[in-house]
Amino acid sequence: MSAARPPGQGDRHGFFARRWRGEVAAAPLFWRDMLGVGTLVNLGMSFIALMLASQGAPGGLAVAVHFAPLPYNLFLVMALWRLPGRAPMRSVVAVAWLLLMTVV
Repeated sequence: MSAARPPGQGDRHGFFARRWRGEVAAAPLFWRDMLGVGTLVNLGMSFIALMLASQGAPGGLAVAVHFAPLPYNLFLVMALWRLPGRAPMRSVVAVAWLLLMTVV
């Protein structure tokens, strides 16, 4: 167990490190981080990409904005897959979510 740190003195990469090390339970990782926040981030970036494309921005920029959340999506799915004792159905849904969010 680690010692408590004063506010503002925490690990800069705590969000990612805790998920990668399996310190976050499967339910919040799946429901909140992936399906909730991840979906909102993807929909927001897709909306911005469509707005850029409709305003005449270079196509490459719109594509880059659309695919910007892909590393985050891959991280969330891999973090879920690394959890010991994960439910098989969650793993299947996570991969389906990843495919859907890549297209959306």
